[in-house]
Amino acid sequence: MDFDVVIIGGGLVGASLAAALKPSGLSVALVEGQAMPTSASVAGWDSRIYAVTPGNAAFLSACGAWQHLDMSRVQAVEQMRVFGDDESELDFSAYQIGAPELTFILENRLLLQALWQELRVQDNLTLLNPARCASLRWQEDAALLQLEDGREIRAKLIVGADGRDSWVRQQAGISASPTPYQQHGVVANFSIEKNHRGTAFQWFQPEGILALLPLPGQMVSMVWSVSPEQSAALLALPHDELCAQVAAASQHTLGELKLVTPPAAFPLRVLNLPHITAPRLALVGDAAHNVHPLAGQGVNLGFRDARELAQVLIQRGAQSDCGATHLLRRYERARREDILSMQLTTDALKHLFVNHDPLLRTLRNLGLAFTNRFTPLKKLLARHALN
Repeated sequence: MDFDVVIIGGGLVGASLAAALKPSGLSVALVEGQAMPTSASVAGWDSRIYAVTPGNAAFLSACGAWQHLDMSRVQAVEQMRVFGDDESELDFSAYQIGAPELTFILENRLLLQALWQELRVQDNLTLLNPARCASLRWQEDAALLQLEDGREIRAKLIVGADGRDSWVRQQAGISASPTPYQQHGVVANFSIEKNHRGTAFQWFQPEGILALLPLPGQMVSMVWSVSPEQSAALLALPHDELCAQVAAASQHTLGELKLVTPPAAFPLRVLNLPHITAPRLALVGDAAHNVHPLAGQGVNLGFRDARELAQVLIQRGAQSDCGATHLLRRYERARREDILSMQLTTDALKHLFVNHDPLLRTLRNLGLAFTNRFTPLKKLLARHALN
């Protein structure tokens, strides 16, 4: 089998890239080892929740996926309230910047099903699913991918979209040394007593960072970044006690909570690679970078990778080789600033707020209060988050 582009990894970022390449004139294959969700398999709430920016919602709409979503399970965020560990507060409003919403909150499984619904009818795309990779070899004019079932695929360009522990990255010899944050992200969904009114809440505390993201109806999704020890303790709690702890940590802002999906946890880390391309290879999404989830920008960075790489390949001009070095360099240059700035920002905020130093405590709370009063800066930050 011979293709122009082979994407390894059919999660949100890999699937969105495949969909974005529909008008490219390239032959594309998507290799994914796991069964993908169908409309019959998305009943019940998914504990993996993402915030998708308006810019990426437009990208997904251009890919044809956004239109397949059940919008009754998508929540627009109109306001965000951020609290320090004293009386300081920072609030963002879509109304203040003339936007209809700041972001959209939706389930991983729901969006993945919508993307694959579009991929299954895409003319220039071959879906290899389920299919597992066995080996990957590089030649000057192509890459050769061997599948476990014996099939061999030849591609001018391999795209690694296979997540934070990327097999493709390892096969390419790109060394990765992620830095653990010594924190776990604890996630769960809750029903709430009080209406969230389309507001996302975040509390910066010395022990961790708690976010409650609005879901449709009287529900929220929690991401609580805490130490591994606290994570284990939270997961071990009876459900009623977990609800009580989350309610107390959120200052009872949304009243009493009831658990809807069981809690789960995952380790947090930052990964900054010196290069996200190599000869006949491009990395996207978590295969290319990891960031702290406190800003909800991990998947958005990945979608922007897919947007940029698709644009570079579609606008390649007379270049018949989609794996040409100058095209890959163009993609890497275009993504460098966005990735680095998000990593630096989230890393700095994590170290600033998860810290018991009394001087830093004073400074961080003064910073929140100052930003909240300085309207031009606040608007600038809010507009930047829309991309």
